[in-house]
Amino acid sequence: MDPIADMLTSIRNANQALKSEIIVPHSQIKESAVRLLKDEGYLEAFNVEGDVKRCIRIRLKFQGRKGVISGLQRLSKPGLRLYSSASEIPLVLGGMGIAVVSTSQGLMSGHEARRRNLGGELLFKVW
Repeated sequence: MDPIADMLTSIRNANQALKSEIIVPHSQIKESAVRLLKDEGYLEAFNVEGDVKRCIRIRLKFQGRKGVISGLQRLSKPGLRLYSSASEIPLVLGGMGIAVVSTSQGLMSGHEARRRNLGGELLFKVW
């Protein structure tokens, strides 16, 4: 159905259950999204494992008994795609969170897309 939404739901559920590690099926867009979340400081680490049937092992980041990620929301869905120009990319919590945008130059945060003056598909937001 929607593999990105499935990955976000797995992260959200593991975060609420205080699980430190999850495994999700691999795809290039999921790997790019997880790499972006790690670079932005929302995840501790990730590994791509396996040869034939690949998977991504994600280590969540916690502050005490609370996850660093307090919310995830899917924006663009298979039934309703959301596209935005660079000037219309939304700020998440006044700049405290990030919007993940799929641009012609790959996945990037909303801040980076706005800086490079690139629009694209709004995939999800994290805060």
